[in-house]
Amino acid sequence: MIEDQASSLRRMNQSRLIKVIAVTGGKGGVGKTNVTLNTAISLAQQGKRVMVLDADLGLANVDVLLGLRVEKNLSHVLSGECTLDEVLVEGPYGIKIAPASSGSQSMTELTPTQHAGLIRAFSELQSQIDILIVDTAAGISDMVLSFSKASQDILMVVCDEPTSLTDAYALIKILNKEHGVFRFKIVANMVRTPREGEELFAKLTKVTDRFLDVALELVAVIPFDENVRKSVRKQKAIVDAFPTSPAAMAIRKLAKKAIEWPIPTQPGGHLEFFLEQLVSTKKVMGDNR
Repeated sequence: MIEDQASSLRRMNQSRLIKVIAVTGGKGGVGKTNVTLNTAISLAQQGKRVMVLDADLGLANVDVLLGLRVEKNLSHVLSGECTLDEVLVEGPYGIKIAPASSGSQSMTELTPTQHAGLIRAFSELQSQIDILIVDTAAGISDMVLSFSKASQDILMVVCDEPTSLTDAYALIKILNKEHGVFRFKIVANMVRTPREGEELFAKLTKVTDRFLDVALELVAVIPFDENVRKSVRKQKAIVDAFPTSPAAMAIRKLAKKAIEWPIPTQPGGHLEFFLEQLVSTKKVMGDNR
């Protein structure tokens, strides 16, 4: 009887846990935000409650890509003017978006303590969600590192440019060597053929296998698709504007995979999104063993 109650509690707490995915890439221009938004909408189309955090704090563009009107943003949360729930705007298929500030240098110069405060703010979130997708900024700033290591899964978006692979490797190296991150999921974006995507992945793994202690997994190969540009002009996601296009179908496959990725039931030893839920789950599971 006690064992049945413990199993029930584990299932109950697992259902409360929120999947957190960071989408990053090192280099700008690799299609990171498009991957973020289209994956989010694909997940919502499959019945998931999804939130997108625009973590490019000084050059926000998630709301612009969807043609949404924003009155308050994360800068107002950091200043204490309002709560995280109060800045959320609703996008297609009910996805919630936490918008960043655009053209604000002060938001790009936040201290690690301020990054931590923003991550902790999510523990006070009242809105019910299943999945949080974090769209990071380009580069390897403290901001990118903070949001990436606070997530459960890191999607590294790369394209067929030498600088893309170099920057992706640099970000993987820092997260691995300095922050103890060992697993990365790779998205080969804007490739001409599936083979090109696999070759991109092979080039990256050749270097990481030689110099780093990491495990890379190729989770999506998204083809170059002119409909992406058309959908951006329409201020719509490609999975919505051109649902049968090659890129849209590849992203829907990625979203289906993401649903199956396991959610950790214990803290990873550093600051994470929704950390209090993980601590609570660990305690409940420990008390009922």
